[in-house]
Amino acid sequence: MTEQPRATIASIAAEAGVSVPTVSKVLNGRSDVAAATRARVEQAVSRTGYRRRSRGPVHAGPPMIDLVFHEITNEWSMEIIKAVEETAGATGAGMVLSELGGRHRPAQDWLDNVLARRPLGVILVLARLTDAQHDQLESRQIPSVVVDTDGEPRPGVPAVGSTNWDGGLAATKHLIDLGHRRIAVISGQPDVLCSRARVDGYRSALERADIAYDPALVRWGDFYIWRGEAHARDLLSREDRPTAIFAGSDMQAVGVLRAARDLGLRVPEDLSVVGYDDLPIASWYSPRLTTVHQPLRQMAATATQMLLTLSRGEQPPALRVDLATELVVRESTAPPP
Repeated sequence: MTEQPRATIASIAAEAGVSVPTVSKVLNGRSDVAAATRARVEQAVSRTGYRRRSRGPVHAGPPMIDLVFHEITNEWSMEIIKAVEETAGATGAGMVLSELGGRHRPAQDWLDNVLARRPLGVILVLARLTDAQHDQLESRQIPSVVVDTDGEPRPGVPAVGSTNWDGGLAATKHLIDLGHRRIAVISGQPDVLCSRARVDGYRSALERADIAYDPALVRWGDFYIWRGEAHARDLLSREDRPTAIFAGSDMQAVGVLRAARDLGLRVPEDLSVVGYDDLPIASWYSPRLTTVHQPLRQMAATATQMLLTLSRGEQPPALRVDLATELVVRESTAPPP
């Protein structure tokens, strides 16, 4: 069987019907190319299977890692940023930080900037690339790794997460073991993988204890304080209010504590509360928060190490890593009144 000739910039130019300099501009993330022309060149790159000849990207300056969040908020983001910075810094690499304004899919202008920078690679937090965007990075030999993916990552894309289902199970089982039977859960967006997994763990714990699952006690939203407070006010104002609430993040749990206080309920005497993440605030707040420890720094460090390995043209030992979660019992949980 005759081997297909390797794609070149010249063959891409011929395929797309443009000049070689235009192809070079697109491959290097230059902005001075019309959108329609850029799309035509990218399609030709994909069809021809073009890949850079070098084992890694050509860097114009110091080696950098692009770290992109769907949204940068509170201590959760800071734990990841610190770990990436420390792990990359130990190898002499720097970091470029960006966010997507709450979106889980980056826009093309963000990707164009990445292509222009030619980083060692990209770490995406609660975000994913489209197939076309993956192809653009791969054609330039810029690897990517996903941390705490919002959904199932593309096959072959390295991903680092934690055992969210186990965390939801452990939090709910703890409350059941204390004697609670009416347990509510407040989670993040229903289309985000970690949100669904924690609620699935919650539901499994109820089933194992022969406690009926009540959809009226399940709330979806986001992982912020105000959402936890709003949902808790609604739940705790019910005539058949829950005696315990499992919140999908420590920030949501702080919102639950605020709502309980404003409604004249004592924690844990009248209401037990469990959070998730084990951020520093969990042990600073009063009462100190029972929570599920999620190893955010270890997750971020693992993702960075995987990316550095890929940037050297090597393969990491595993493409999917889920680190263990652990329940940390403090002062916000007790038997029901």
